[in-house]
Amino acid sequence: MFEHIVNFIGNFIGLFTESSLWLLLGLFIAGLMKWMVPLELLKRHMGKNDLLSVIKAAFIGAPLPLCSCGVIPAAIGLRRAGASKPASISFLVATPETGVDSISVSYALLGPFMAIIRPVAAIFSAIYAGILVMFVSEKAPNQDEQNNEQNMVHADPEKSSSHSCCASKKTENQKKPESITLLTRLKNLYQFSTGKLLDDIIKWLMIGLLLAAAIKTWVPTDFLTQWGDGFLAMLVMALIGIPMYICATASTPIAAGFLALGVSPGAVLVFMLAGPATNLSTMGMIRQEMGNKVLLIYLFSIFSASISIGYFTNWAVASFGFEINKVASHIHEMNESPVYIISAIILALLILKNLILQVKRSFHKRNPQVSTKSA
Repeated sequence: MFEHIVNFIGNFIGLFTESSLWLLLGLFIAGLMKWMVPLELLKRHMGKNDLLSVIKAAFIGAPLPLCSCGVIPAAIGLRRAGASKPASISFLVATPETGVDSISVSYALLGPFMAIIRPVAAIFSAIYAGILVMFVSEKAPNQDEQNNEQNMVHADPEKSSSHSCCASKKTENQKKPESITLLTRLKNLYQFSTGKLLDDIIKWLMIGLLLAAAIKTWVPTDFLTQWGDGFLAMLVMALIGIPMYICATASTPIAAGFLALGVSPGAVLVFMLAGPATNLSTMGMIRQEMGNKVLLIYLFSIFSASISIGYFTNWAVASFGFEINKVASHIHEMNESPVYIISAIILALLILKNLILQVKRSFHKRNPQVSTKSA
């Protein structure tokens, strides 16, 4: 029992370390989006409940080298900047399922066919998920736009004054020069990315990592590989992939191990699609930002799309004789890199800083007299 607990702690630290770099990258990209991408541009390309916005979001997200943890802040940044629910979901599905880095690793470990079918499947499933959300969201587009407006004000309090009925164009023009300086913009980027945005993510991040570490510690590998082929194998792979906090690149060597142990290529592809796209952190944030209905559609689209593509993959391999590499399982050792260790330390310090600030704010709310005296 003690040995399992030690392994659990080690697995949690390893997963946290491996996720930290990508999460910091996602926070940085979210900050850049807020800083550099004009809100009107996002509204024009990703702000509508239409098919074109969904397709654009899928193709924008697919090549980005962000994993399931890094995509969350980036997607929230898009949503709060004015992106529609369908476009946000499309981006949220396409981005973690594939990327330029995971495609190269797929080619090396799984062969050219899997390297091609994987990004194609990711884009297809992203557009499919966005379309399903689009049919739900189009019933009340005005409400969706109103929520976007509120999210933008919440994400950037400085802009709330511009939405006041008393605000004039003259006042807006007078305030613009104050935010032009590079130092001010960098400061706002840092505060936005590591402040409220990180606070919104960290709860579900910790839950996801703890559950993933528990699965890695106590679920035997035979449980994942005994199903072999068919619908049951794909369903098990999809269900197992939901709580696993794993990025597209990290899932590739694990998939190669499954192939070596006899799992079908289609079931392996289901794992590589469902694993990065679905985890407790992502599901928690979708529920918080877009509601339960969108979350259910998101999960249904991931399940149905990945299993359908899994069947197509098995059929294509059997019919056309595509070769799938069956190499031995490779151990994902990226978390031993100094870059990953430094990133984990930085993220831990940022989390600790936010926790201290939350405790201070809570203390001042409960003891207003103390805060008044200190002032």
